[in-house]
Amino acid sequence: MKIAKPLLIVSTPLGVIGGLVEAYRLTGGLVILAAAMVTLLSAAAGTVVYTVRKEAAAETQRRSTAAAQTGALT
Repeated sequence: MKIAKPLLIVSTPLGVIGGLVEAYRLTGGLVILAAAMVTLLSAAAGTVVYTVRKEAAAETQRRSTAAAQTGALT
């Protein structure tokens, strides 16, 4: 995992850029559709990540509040 994560972080954007360049080379209009698809999928993934992080933070806050109240009652 120490090598895989940095490798994926570097190779994925390079692959996407390479794909967009190839789409432009084949047909110019195709690159617009491909870029739009990549943008929408990135926005969807970002929304999911944001929601999961927000819910995890809320759960952590609830647990710490419950632990503080339980400690105060005893």
